[in-house]
Amino acid sequence: MITKSRLHIPRPTARPGDEPDFSYLNLSPAGAVDKPAIGSRTRDIEYLSNELVRVLDDDHTAKGPWDPNLDPEQLQIALRWMLLTRALDDRMWAIQRQGRISFYIQSRGEEAVSIAQAMALRSSDMCFPSYRNQGLYLYRGMKLVDMMCQCLSNTRDMCKGRQLPIMYHSKEGNVFTISGNLATQFPQAVGWAMASAIKGEDHIAASWLGDGSTAEADFHYALTFAAVYQAPVILNVVNNQWAISTFQGTAGGQRRPFAARGLGLGMPGIRVDGNDLLAIYSATLWAADRARRGGGPTLIELVTYRAGAHSTSDDPSKYRPKDEYKSFPLGDPLERLKQHLICIGHWSEEQHEELSAQLQADVHAAWKEAQKYGTMTEGPWLDPATMFEDVYDEMPQHLESQRRRMCEILSGD
Repeated sequence: MITKSRLHIPRPTARPGDEPDFSYLNLSPAGAVDKPAIGSRTRDIEYLSNELVRVLDDDHTAKGPWDPNLDPEQLQIALRWMLLTRALDDRMWAIQRQGRISFYIQSRGEEAVSIAQAMALRSSDMCFPSYRNQGLYLYRGMKLVDMMCQCLSNTRDMCKGRQLPIMYHSKEGNVFTISGNLATQFPQAVGWAMASAIKGEDHIAASWLGDGSTAEADFHYALTFAAVYQAPVILNVVNNQWAISTFQGTAGGQRRPFAARGLGLGMPGIRVDGNDLLAIYSATLWAADRARRGGGPTLIELVTYRAGAHSTSDDPSKYRPKDEYKSFPLGDPLERLKQHLICIGHWSEEQHEELSAQLQADVHAAWKEAQKYGTMTEGPWLDPATMFEDVYDEMPQHLESQRRRMCEILSGD
């Protein structure tokens, strides 16, 4: 029997009004996936790209060979950073809704990704983030006030009013500038890692992007260069199931896991529970050690869920079931870490509530301070002359002339 070819249109398993359906996710039991030696050949560890590395079980205990055995104090610190990230996000979201900043993107539901990986990397490693890596900036020393001032584009804005809100950078923290052009950070990270290898350093690079960005050409360029030149880099795909309103299947997630994208190039991939801080930390440390020993790049897929809207410009109720996040089988990263600490006797609900209140107060105080450097409606204002700076090492005559003329006009001369 001859049948006609048909165009396949990837579709989500549920739309508004439907019951949430995550049956498409291939989940492995906690502790069930073997942890190979760092020097293992890619062909021998292909299973890592199809299974799901998990440590925290549903009973809140840590299981299996990927358990990093972190001290309870370290876990409490991690929980604090995750709570601070969420408190910042909640505050800035509300502030945008009040019209006091123009735009914001939250990382709700993905906090474990940034904090766990920041913990596993060295401070000398270079990070090339996406726009949901707020926790990475906080962990690497950026102050709440500075992040808020960037969103206000005021006189303390690190970007001097030249970037969209939430596109921070930190030279001191070795965190590259966020780009609104999706996936550009991947080849940049590979190039930086190649330079580190050329110089004989043991610093590595790490970068992050979403599942939708794997359809960008830059993603594939980066994988090719990283694999061919064995660049010491960790390339992270944060699979939060949605690229704005487009289901992850549109980028090919229904065919094979994103972690398998590099196998044809000889690059190992690890599929990790992105809401399990212990699993993320352990997998990242494995990949970092491998890169430092000359083993080359690793592609990590972090399976998580974007709990909120894509941004303040988005309404997820238009394309997915309401409260779908509550049905996500991997839960909430903060709740899972909290319950694990309670389970091992190093945390309590009372401590959690007290810390949450303290961090919310810290965020509130930081916002009050940030406004002192200017808001969208009240000064002080950025000096317009700064638009001529940071373009040339030595300002050419025509720009110097333009700046001088502008200053004369503004002064009324």
